[in-house]
Amino acid sequence: MNLNVLIVDDSAVMRAMIRRTLSLCGISLGDVYEAGNGVEALAQLGEHWVDLALLDVNMPVMDGEELLTHIRASEEWRALAVIIVSTESSDTRLARLRAHGVEIVHKPFTPEQLRNTILQVTGLSHAAASHDIPVSSGDFDF
Repeated sequence: MNLNVLIVDDSAVMRAMIRRTLSLCGISLGDVYEAGNGVEALAQLGEHWVDLALLDVNMPVMDGEELLTHIRASEEWRALAVIIVSTESSDTRLARLRAHGVEIVHKPFTPEQLRNTILQVTGLSHAAASHDIPVSSGDFDF
């Protein structure tokens, strides 16, 4: 199964790093879309089917928490697999985010951490992901 992914982060550099990390994870990717804030992400979701959204929390215009509230309130997107990829450290805010049924990957992260979390939230088995790419090797920290 090829995953269509939406990466939402206000930093173009971080979006590129996440995209690169996805390519190192050994997971079959379909289309990868990007958005710089929650408003742009909602527009992308309205135009494209995605299986997984990777959201930053702290963004201008509409932050990740507000975006997540919109996603979970939507009949169409309610079941979307979501991973928060952020430096957010507020226990209160993290608890509010987890209440929406998401997993959280803290920056910096390794390809292996992201891969394992993707497998967890999408329900894909480890066997479904390629084992040709040694995600544990090298010194990757994003």
